[in-house]
Amino acid sequence: MSKIDQQASIKCPECGAQIDVNDILHRQVEAKVRKSLGESLKKEAREAADDEKSEQIKSMQEELDRQSKEIRDLNKTKAELAREKREKDELKERLDAEAEQKINKARLEIRKDEKAKAQLEMEKKDITIAQLNNKLQDAQRTAEQGSGQLQGEVQELAIEKWLTESFPLDTISEIKKGVRGADCLHVVNTRARQNCGTIYYESKRTRTFQSTWIEKFKKDLREQNANVGVIVTETMPRDMDRMGLREGIWICSFEEFKGLCKVLRESVIQISQSAAAQENRSDKMSHLYDYLTSNEFKLQIEAIVEGFTQMQSDLNTERRAMENLWKKREKQIDKVLINTNHMYSSIRGIAGNVVPSVPQLEFQSDNEARNPRTRKGRRRP
Repeated sequence: MSKIDQQASIKCPECGAQIDVNDILHRQVEAKVRKSLGESLKKEAREAADDEKSEQIKSMQEELDRQSKEIRDLNKTKAELAREKREKDELKERLDAEAEQKINKARLEIRKDEKAKAQLEMEKKDITIAQLNNKLQDAQRTAEQGSGQLQGEVQELAIEKWLTESFPLDTISEIKKGVRGADCLHVVNTRARQNCGTIYYESKRTRTFQSTWIEKFKKDLREQNANVGVIVTETMPRDMDRMGLREGIWICSFEEFKGLCKVLRESVIQISQSAAAQENRSDKMSHLYDYLTSNEFKLQIEAIVEGFTQMQSDLNTERRAMENLWKKREKQIDKVLINTNHMYSSIRGIAGNVVPSVPQLEFQSDNEARNPRTRKGRRRP
């Protein structure tokens, strides 16, 4: 054993074992070195970790700052966009309001122009209507001068036509214009006997009944040697509201004429038959004439004609009722057309040419809608 080894080795006083001092010192030094080294490493590791954490925190802070900046920029951009949108909306509302004001102003101008044009057209139409009314009045005055003769001719033709169609065996003779006498001579015939008697008709269509007609007609009746005389008039005498006998002459309206004619014709036939059976009696004709002009014969004829007149009256009443119904419906249709035209005109006045044109509701049809009598082609049901 070397000197050094001997000096580094000691004997334990208790157990006598040799203790290597170098080994113990080596271990103690190694432990200290290890402890010191561990603490250094931990410190370095901690410092390294702190540095890395600081870097991470710094990086995260920088990222957070960047994102915050981006958010601020985004919010600022949103605010700018919102402001621009608000300004744009305000500008649009202002422009819309200005445009609406301009449109309303233009509409008012258009309405004023249309109203002025319509007023001019109405005045023009009123002048035209006034001129037409004047011409119509002149034409009516001209027509009225010959209306009595014309109306009489129309009724005369109607009498002749009805007699011809109703009694094909009889002879219906027209008294030509310019020849003295009444209008129509009716010779009654039967299959067994010709010329049973004659009925003389005169047609009158004037505003007043002239009493001088009767005396003149009685003279014509005698000249024609007719058995019965009938005046068919549109206007009855003031003291007669229906058919009757006046001074030996029958007076009736055109509606009553048809029933009266049948009764008188049958009476003429019966008188003719009675006369044929009593040809030896010299006074038979006077008796027959007295009978035909008697109140008894008048009452009998009135009773017979009364039924016919009542039926004719009922028919006229029904006709008037239907005409009233037709007029009511026509007025309802006219009201719908006028209201539709007003609504169409109002919409056209507001919207202008945007609304499609309806030719039937344009100005000419508008006149027709306000004056439904001018429309042609309408037929009552």
